[in-house]
Formats: sequence, structure tokens, C-alpha cells
Amino acid sequence: MIVVKLGGSLIHRARELVNEIVEYSKDTGEKILIVPGGAVFADMVRKVNASEEASHWMAILAMEQYGYYLGNGTSVKLLDNLDMDERVCILLPYNLLKQKDELPHTWDVTSDTIAAWVAFQLGARFIKATDVEGIYIGGVLEKEINASELIGKETCVDAELPRFLIKNKMNCEIVNGNCPGRLTGAFRGSVTGTLVKG
Repeated sequence: MIVVKLGGSLIHRARELVNEIVEYSKDTGEKILIVPGGAVFADMVRKVNASEEASHWMAILAMEQYGYYLGNGTSVKLLDNLDMDERVCILLPYNLLKQKDELPHTWDVTSDTIAAWVAFQLGARFIKATDVEGIYIGGVLEKEINASELIGKETCVDAELPRFLIKNKMNCEIVNGNCPGRLTGAFRGSVTGTLVKG
């Protein structure tokens, strides 16, 4: 099983990616759960300057809004729990996280760490699709990097994710969703991007 986080930066071609995921799943039988980023909806939460507690839940609701957008015009089921009865679903995470409130309520935790948490619950592979090639250190793209090397550095993943990966001995595969075929290539095991090792 694969959990793929579709970043808000891919909103302009997000539905196209959802359709690619559906086609891949039909061809292979692989189960894939899509976790939406926060997209422009989370950007608005940042602008209103609420407390970290309120912002945490508002940003998770922003993920739900992006989830509804991703599902709009497709046949993909929207899910508010982890009981997948179809091969491809889009997670609406608010109710799930209200029931199992295990993550810090801070801007260090965004949809990256939430998606990793979901993958951990399911024992699934974790892939992050975003609008960059992967992790750059000193201007150089890292094909593989230990999560411990990312702590305290500003990269394309949130500040909490490296710690979460280390704690749970998980990996995160980062791919550029703007490049056709990259995401399905990653599903097949050919990651053109960065493997972050926890």
C-alpha cells in the first residue's frame, strides 16, 4: 500500500495526477491513499494570525477543502477514516486526527508530517509529490539523505517530518509531481528525486 501526499503547490495539475493514480491502481491493483496538502486554503489560515492551537485545526480543515477539490470531477471516494474499501481514496483527515490527536499543534507540523503519520498507521510506503525535484543541500540535489541531516534546515519538508521519520524508522520519497510520469515511476520503485531515510 502507498500513501501519497499531493502538495498544494500542484493544485494546477492535481486532478490530472489523481487520474494518473487511478489508472496506475487499475493496472496494478495497488491500494493508494491520497493525503491532500493544505494548498491555498492553508495559506489563508497563516494570514489570519490565530493561535497555534486554532491554526492547527484550521489548517487540517484546509486539507479537507483541498481534498474535496481533488475529488471533484473524479470517481475517487472521499474517506474520513483509514478503512479503505476501494483501491484509491482521498483522505479527509479532520475527524481521524480529532479521534487520534497524537501530533504537536504547531506550524512545524503540516500536511507532510500528517501524511507520514497516516502512512505509519497503515504500514504503507510514503511518497510526497511536490513542485520541486527533492531536497537541496547547498544548492545540490540529494538523491538520498538521512532524516537526521535535515533537522534545523529549511527544505521542502516541514520541520517536524525528519524527527517523525527517525522516531518511527520510516522513509519518505520526494518526487516532482510537475514532471509527467515521475509519480507513477516512483510507485514502480524508480524514484527520481530524494529518498529521505528515517
